[in-house]
Amino acid sequence: MKQKILVADDEPDVLNLIASNLSYAGFDILKAEDGPSALSTARARSPHLLVLDLMLPGMSGLDVCRTLKADPRTASIPIIMLTAKVEEVDRIVGLELGADDYITKPFSPRELILRVRNVLKRIGVPDENPNCLTVGGIVLDRARLQVTVCGKLIDFTATELNLLKVLIERRGLVQSRSTLLNDVWGYESVIDTRTVDTHIRRLREKLGADSDCIQTVRGFGYRIKE
Repeated sequence: MKQKILVADDEPDVLNLIASNLSYAGFDILKAEDGPSALSTARARSPHLLVLDLMLPGMSGLDVCRTLKADPRTASIPIIMLTAKVEEVDRIVGLELGADDYITKPFSPRELILRVRNVLKRIGVPDENPNCLTVGGIVLDRARLQVTVCGKLIDFTATELNLLKVLIERRGLVQSRSTLLNDVWGYESVIDTRTVDTHIRRLREKLGADSDCIQTVRGFGYRIKE
């Protein structure tokens, strides 16, 4: 089972942008285009998190937030508010009502994914997809053998994918070049360790802005930071 994210926004382009990026990041997406639909869907489907636009027809995002937080059945659903930069007062009110975070429009998909994951982690919602390894905006699906970065599917060779998988599975632990040569390439004796360096460079190029999660430990090897 994937974590369910309810996205409520009355702008179709924004709604589809958020939904597609969160879906690629490994979440199960529910949609609502107005306030009453957001409220009824939250009550009926119990999402793990709600991405809520403040300016919704039929019922404002603030009223949806207020109603959900006043109901013991839905009070624990974390809420990330979508606001325009000029809506500072509404943003403050939303936080006072119990919203967990906010993001201002326009926003980057990478920032949204990171904020969603941070809120879920902060409130202790477990990762319900054991096949997926995540670091920042990176999602490695071990079942499908594919990697998405901030919702975008990236092509990796089998060796690159295996190298990334080993590093993520051992995050925080420094892996020597000789260890990586053995575990990824199957070399029992140390040959040219530049093979590892070359593949790490390719990984970083493909990971883009998320490449800083791979740390070089000078004179020894590499690790994925915690």
